Amino acid sequence: MKRLVKIMKTTPNEKLLKKALHSCNNKKYADKILHQEKEIFDLKQLLQISKSLNSVLEFDRLIEAILYIVMAQLKTLGAAIFTKKSFDDNLFVLNRDHYGFDIIRDAQYSINVDHPLINFLDKSDSGCTPDEISKNIKTDKIVKDLFSLSPSFFVPLKAKNRMIGFLLLGEKMESSHQFTDYEKNIIENIASLAAIAINNSQLLEMTTTDIMTHLKLKHYFFTLLMEHLYTINSSGEKKETLSILMIDIDFFKNINDTYGHAAGDIVLEEVAKIIKSCTRNADTAARYGGEEFVVMLNNTSASAAMAVAERIRKSVEEKSIMYDGKKINVTISIGVSSYNFDLESAKSIVERADKALYESKQNGRNRVTLSKNNLPKA
Repeated sequence: MKRLVKIMKTTPNEKLLKKALHSCNNKKYADKILHQEKEIFDLKQLLQISKSLNSVLEFDRLIEAILYIVMAQLKTLGAAIFTKKSFDDNLFVLNRDHYGFDIIRDAQYSINVDHPLINFLDKSDSGCTPDEISKNIKTDKIVKDLFSLSPSFFVPLKAKNRMIGFLLLGEKMESSHQFTDYEKNIIENIASLAAIAINNSQLLEMTTTDIMTHLKLKHYFFTLLMEHLYTINSSGEKKETLSILMIDIDFFKNINDTYGHAAGDIVLEEVAKIIKSCTRNADTAARYGGEEFVVMLNNTSASAAMAVAERIRKSVEEKSIMYDGKKINVTISIGVSSYNFDLESAKSIVERADKALYESKQNGRNRVTLSKNNLPKA
């Protein structure tokens, strides 16, 4: 991420330019050259930003990259993005990655796509201040909750002439709290690049995500796993391992037979939510097929992976899943494998986790088992 957002942090050396132009009698000419130098620099910045954003397709990592870039380039103390959770959603929701804002527990950080604030932002290109919003629309509870974050600027995110979300900017680092027209133009350009990148990422999400569980599909999971293994093997001396979890819902057929397939679908959704909540943005969870799930834990040792697996297992066991007024008791079995830096293939490391899962089921289910290849040598 540091490499990603390291975008030409140097600024035009105005002192050297002024010194070189000091002998110029025409101050206006000197200022014009300085302004042109800044414009050239900012254009180079935008080119670098475009390259950086286009290099990231995974949604969560893209949002994180955008926030870092926005804060660095616009010199703000905070940034947050509101987007839809899915294409057919009617709400723009605060992304869980945000910086510099004090979140109030009971506040509502979601807003309907038809809300007057969204309509007002849609008519704006470069964005607007809270004061401008207050003068033009009614400040209901939703707007007041957004204002409670003390944002300095609201920026619409538009792709293909439609709103796909909006950006909140925190307080400016500089003494002036107002953005100049030139700065607003920069904001508009960055927002345009960010919106295109987000839209492309969301399109990828649609084609690589399981509709029911909202986890990744198996084929995309293997694509990511192979990429991460390649990165690990190419990293030289600095080795960051990864681990795999294979998860299976115990006696899932009995659930379908007893309560019906609609109940089985709810169980799949709830287990997927727990898996997602127990893992990080950097991890990848996928539906492997039927009632099986697979998780890639980045930069995670075998022992740490066992701890994550146990947390997932326990959370599922303690979860009260209700269907048609009835409580469904659910448990899961998990197999764990960890990469040993031996050029093992993606298929092989997943198969080891699958064998460990089989051992969990053979030994009574509702348990976690580590692959024999990762056990401490005697």
